[in-house]
Amino acid sequence: MSTFEPRRTKIVATIGPSSGTKAGIEALVRAGMDGARLNFSHGKHEQHAEWARLVREVQEEVGRPLALIADLQGPKLRIGDLEHTVELDRGQDVIIAGGLQPTDGCLPVSPAVIGEVLRPGHEVLIDDGHVRLLVRDVEHGRATCTVLVGGPVTAHKGVNLPGVPVPIPSLTRKDTEDLELALSLGVDFVALSFVRSAADVRDLKSLITQSNSHAHVIAKIEKAEAVDALDDVLQEADAVMVARGDLGVEIGPASVPLLQKRIIQRSLDRGKPVITATQMLETMIHMPEPTRAEASDVANAVLDGTSAVMLSAETATGEYPVEAVAYMDRIARAVEPSLGYRHQLPEADEQPTIGQAMSNAACDLAEALGARAIVVPTYTGRTASVVARLRPRRPILGLSHHQYALQHMALEWGVTPWGIAETQNVEDLWDVSLEAVRDSGLVVEGDRVVVTAGTAVNIPGSTNVIKVDVA
Repeated sequence: MSTFEPRRTKIVATIGPSSGTKAGIEALVRAGMDGARLNFSHGKHEQHAEWARLVREVQEEVGRPLALIADLQGPKLRIGDLEHTVELDRGQDVIIAGGLQPTDGCLPVSPAVIGEVLRPGHEVLIDDGHVRLLVRDVEHGRATCTVLVGGPVTAHKGVNLPGVPVPIPSLTRKDTEDLELALSLGVDFVALSFVRSAADVRDLKSLITQSNSHAHVIAKIEKAEAVDALDDVLQEADAVMVARGDLGVEIGPASVPLLQKRIIQRSLDRGKPVITATQMLETMIHMPEPTRAEASDVANAVLDGTSAVMLSAETATGEYPVEAVAYMDRIARAVEPSLGYRHQLPEADEQPTIGQAMSNAACDLAEALGARAIVVPTYTGRTASVVARLRPRRPILGLSHHQYALQHMALEWGVTPWGIAETQNVEDLWDVSLEAVRDSGLVVEGDRVVVTAGTAVNIPGSTNVIKVDVA
């Protein structure tokens, strides 16, 4: 028997005041965190820089690659600066005006473009729809609204306009400044909020390339436009996130569960990692255990095949951040044995790449022979991703001499990233790979493994060999 049985579904935790110390981050890692998210909608640059430094310091000490994610705010409408909470009662009238500061008793919404796009009959949702307004009249950029659902409104709460295109650039000035910092911190992923088209993803990737960064782009699916352009967005993005908070406000909560399954399925078909996020263990912000419904929600995301599940306020500002990660780990481990292998041997008329065909064959061999693990030496991490899309029942060991590739693979379903020395020929690569799989604890001596790699070592996209060997 091998000594190590890894969890397949990865866990992302948002770093914040509740967890943003070295001891706090180390505790999250010990509990099972694979990726750390920096939410640039909140906090100052100095704070994010310190958290990033601590994540890398803990990574070095625990000896396990961690994915560092910078989540940009994006073109989000927000309530402006309010000195006091505004209480809105059902049936009362309130005037919305564009800007940061309230004037003449108006409720300010920034950026000011809101006054140009609102029309009578539009709904304005505040704080994830907890407060709902109906536009009755618009004049000179000021919208008179009737309160449909009342409640407290505080400064900087999010504002949604379901079905209303808002002409704001995908990357705001704030995003550009945040991106510059994030790339200087060496983040592995940049999450792009409120994606509307594939062009939004391309624009961000261009900026990342210009900065000579290896960061991958996560397209957050939270707008109806992104849902309509899902295939095009998946073509451009390196990964996607089912951002269920704003998505639920945009299209209605009842439509989210089936759409979540559809996004995950499309992502798997494309071989792209997919993260499921928002309100997964919301109760654990203040309670030490989740509700049964929350446990079922996490379990269903795992059963859908999501690559990772993400915690937000639970670990950023919650009272039980470590317990939340540990519970996520428990749920995933309880459910994963029920997952089936996605056998997908492609037909010739599908025109698969050599890498896709090889990964399918490697997984089939591992299943047929009862191999203990699938070993994937990879230059960029992409081959491990292609193998992972099939959700094999065998653990995947992703080997690379590039640190950035190891950190990318930290978010890949079922992949244990493992650093190796650079090799110059395929014979050395076989030897190094077998030594690594023994050192990893995934196998014991005598276990059968399947190795898939390229004979042209250190050349991306050259996978062309499958080897069955004994550790």
